[in-house]
Amino acid sequence: MTLRRGIRWVVRHGLVRRTVQRQMRAGDLGSRLMMDPTIRENPFPCYDELRAQGRLVRTDLALLSAHHDVCLAVLRSPDFGQMCLDQVPGILRLGMRLGGHPVLTPIEPPSMLVVNPPEHTRYRKLVTRAFCARTIAAMRPRIEQIAEDLLDEIAQSSADGPVDLVSRYASLLPATVIAEMLGAPVAMRRQFLDWGAGAALSLDIGLSYRDFRRTELDITALHRWMLGHFADVRRTPRDGVLSSLVAAHDQGDQLTLDELSSIAMLLLAAGFETTINLLGNGAVLLMRHPDQLDVLRAQPQRWAGAVEEILRYDSPVQRTGRLAQRDTEVAGCPVKAGSFIVVLLGGANRDPAVFPDPHRFDVTRPEADQNLAFSSGIHYCIGAALARLEGEIGLRALFRRFPDLALTGTPHRRPTRVLRGYDAISVRLTSPALTATSAPSALHPSEQG
Repeated sequence: MTLRRGIRWVVRHGLVRRTVQRQMRAGDLGSRLMMDPTIRENPFPCYDELRAQGRLVRTDLALLSAHHDVCLAVLRSPDFGQMCLDQVPGILRLGMRLGGHPVLTPIEPPSMLVVNPPEHTRYRKLVTRAFCARTIAAMRPRIEQIAEDLLDEIAQSSADGPVDLVSRYASLLPATVIAEMLGAPVAMRRQFLDWGAGAALSLDIGLSYRDFRRTELDITALHRWMLGHFADVRRTPRDGVLSSLVAAHDQGDQLTLDELSSIAMLLLAAGFETTINLLGNGAVLLMRHPDQLDVLRAQPQRWAGAVEEILRYDSPVQRTGRLAQRDTEVAGCPVKAGSFIVVLLGGANRDPAVFPDPHRFDVTRPEADQNLAFSSGIHYCIGAALARLEGEIGLRALFRRFPDLALTGTPHRRPTRVLRGYDAISVRLTSPALTATSAPSALHPSEQG
């Protein structure tokens, strides 16, 4: 296992890591964006610099774009798709086969993130119904209750001491919601979060061997648990997306076991990863921009728009990639078949051609909903509506309960680069608006927008 894991690391990350590090030393901006840890805290000046270099900027590894129209065109074009195994260079393909495929990662088939039609169409059709607008809207009262319960616990146990907003609230809210949706035990939510943090690392390129080993061990543990959970679902069927997926596997040829496992693990982990970042990024932005929080207090109907601005200004997912399936053209730029384009979502969302004064955080921004935070095209995030609803409810309830919420130090960025968020946010809860015993279980009528 150790030898095979070593081969997998060399093929998937080691060779790329060495190449990118060499390019970084030569001053290549695209490579710095990919791996330089000093840029992780504030990549936006680099996006601006890259955008100034051209609409599509070529590096040794890929083409990059931080232009909104180019990124949108790539994401929506049928001429671009995900990279398949037979499109990987021969020596790398041989190494991948020698290394084996013992782990169902989110960046390799049959993950819904990286397959093309018709497989992608088949997978997505099986889960779309659970995330339709009507279903998500009906979840509002339950999400409000979960948020209030978590805030009750914080108010009761924290007194005047500092609180880690991520571990106590931003992570637990979406983890609880998705666990209930999948019929998973809520008591295991912190374990799910730990496994998800390991899986999230796998989205980055050029991982160290230590991080790569962690991703494989965490994903393997989650997969082992999920197989046992399938057995529980079979013993006690219930309405819900997971029961439907298990039935699709058991009653016909719609899903293989690997496909079932991959979809279920993706739904669980993706169901909280992006929203943790949204809640954490949003809370920090509003604490650092009290004038914008004042706008929301005076005009609570703007909360949904504020979530769009948070998604734009500090996107929870910073980039994705697409492979040109044939010779094509993007926004007037010719692109050859086999070209890989890195779509810099975080850069596109700061493009001044679409967002005037893009580095200003403004919860009243009318064009904020044009952000690409959840991608676009056939791979548009299936859980986007749920994440938006959780962001709106979660942030609104947080600042209503604790109107004087304040940072007690510098929030700590998580180590990932594709996913952008915080893994620790220390705050003080001064002058809570309501005590835990008197707080209502839903938003006050005066705040209904």
